[in-house]
Amino acid sequence: MTRNPLVSDAFVDLLMFDALDVSALTAFDHFREHDRGTFELWVQSCRRLAREKLFAAYRPMDSAPPALSDGRVRTHPVMNELWPALAETGVINATRPYDVGGQQLPFTVATIASFYLLAANGAAYSFAGLTTGAGHLIEAFGDETVRGLFLEPLYNGTFNGTMALTEPHAGSSLADLTSTATPRGDGTYSIKGSKIFISGGDQSFARNTVHMVLARLDGAPSGTRGVSLFAVPRERPTNDGAWEHNDVHVAGVIHKIGWRGIPSLALSFGDEGDCRGWLVGPSNHGLKCMFQMMNEARLLVGASAAATATVAFYESLAYARERTQGRRLGDTDPTSKPVALTEHADVRRMLLEQKCVAEGSLALVARCAKFSDTAQHHPDGDERERAQMLLDLLTPIAKSFPAERGFQSNALAVQIHGGYGYSSEYLVESWLRDQKLNSIHEGTTQIQALDLLGRKVIARGGRALATLCEEVERDLATALSKGVDPSLVASVREALARWSALTQALAAKGLAGDVHGMMGHSTDYLDATGSLVLGWLWLWLAGATRAREGHFYDGVRAAARFWVTREVPRVHALAAVIERDDQAFLGLDERAL
Repeated sequence: MTRNPLVSDAFVDLLMFDALDVSALTAFDHFREHDRGTFELWVQSCRRLAREKLFAAYRPMDSAPPALSDGRVRTHPVMNELWPALAETGVINATRPYDVGGQQLPFTVATIASFYLLAANGAAYSFAGLTTGAGHLIEAFGDETVRGLFLEPLYNGTFNGTMALTEPHAGSSLADLTSTATPRGDGTYSIKGSKIFISGGDQSFARNTVHMVLARLDGAPSGTRGVSLFAVPRERPTNDGAWEHNDVHVAGVIHKIGWRGIPSLALSFGDEGDCRGWLVGPSNHGLKCMFQMMNEARLLVGASAAATATVAFYESLAYARERTQGRRLGDTDPTSKPVALTEHADVRRMLLEQKCVAEGSLALVARCAKFSDTAQHHPDGDERERAQMLLDLLTPIAKSFPAERGFQSNALAVQIHGGYGYSSEYLVESWLRDQKLNSIHEGTTQIQALDLLGRKVIARGGRALATLCEEVERDLATALSKGVDPSLVASVREALARWSALTQALAAKGLAGDVHGMMGHSTDYLDATGSLVLGWLWLWLAGATRAREGHFYDGVRAAARFWVTREVPRVHALAAVIERDDQAFLGLDERAL
């Protein structure tokens, strides 16, 4: 095994069985055939695959990105080995029901296991994650014909899948899509248009690629109300059971600074007037259907960001323990031996900050996954509704916090390596490049901020806000009962009250018609919310350690103290900035820039 564990096994056990109590999910009828043993076996399988195969392939894939040759993308040859391993392990269909060939595992367990895979090689895993999402769309909304054509080969890895939303002129503004779909009279549609930044949109290891494409039917309403969803394969079936080219072309490969192992492509559909797609879901309701995959992808990006921060943390920790440089403070003897970097207090500060961000982000994404399982499978309708509200509210935070603060954490990993970190010979440089994309993928941080404040936190007349406050208060009370320092609990409670009052004040501005007053500082609001949420989760984790002794548990408690004392006060500072409503940029004429 490499010196880098990718993710701490002890932390995963604490998260799964002490904090989240995933074994309790077996009380849901959907998971009744599972037990702790099957959950542990799944995590062990993914851990082994990550450590023995995926991690070794990361540097080669980063160093030799996919290339366009004769109109086709050639992925790194190692994917010819990794893709079958991912498919045969069951990574693609792990959470899907038995009746479609899946393993019906809880999303929580699959998400936690995916941390190892993403930490080892996010690009390789993402081919599988996108394929799961495409298959799930067809499973949920496709008719019998579409399911019969594409579902099984997607879930068994014969095909890979993508989401094809973005267009060159529109970016994230899906209301401005111009790709078209015209009925052919045989149940299929002629698709024409261009898409860009399509991850995994072509490859050289699977038989076919199925794109989940947003396009407009002829005469459809303008805006997002007129968008429909289509399954558009690179190769389509013929009447005699063969497969032929479907007029889907790679127009170009995006040369990325990170995430080099999976291609990001410009695609054209219907250049020759012969691209066919199959409608998935009701016409003009494509975006509503697509939100299923988009929300899954947001959590996937959050998991990727958390894992990328985690693998870099463990790399910098191993380096700091091995690298000797300088002497302890107060040691003036020039003949004394240099000490390990971990002997220097400021290095420990940087390492502990990385631990807080990385493992706190893992906890955030995993907690969201637990809410997802509860929202879908809890027998009580009220509990399902409550979990869905919490999941909706936390999703933009789970997507953006691990990416934004994870980038800072990855920068600390480079800093700890010193001059060596700023070189391609050390892996922390590549993870820093990878991490930046996570703040852009699946909606930029600014889009997540608008979603959080403009929709999610004020949803259902304020019930979502109240429900989150109740959830936090319940966990704080539990942490207090388990011996967590009362001063830390009080700090998070004070920040929660400040944040809740701020949220209500901003909502009141919105109701009064002051949209800019409500939303102008939405990114600052998202930042404050992330600091608060991590404070809550670290005290939840600290409470889960109970009175256990050992260096690992000491580290969890130290991380909780570090975050609450150093980062939670930012909630108050950012709230003050938001309340001042500084017009320095809000009212600035762009000509003054």
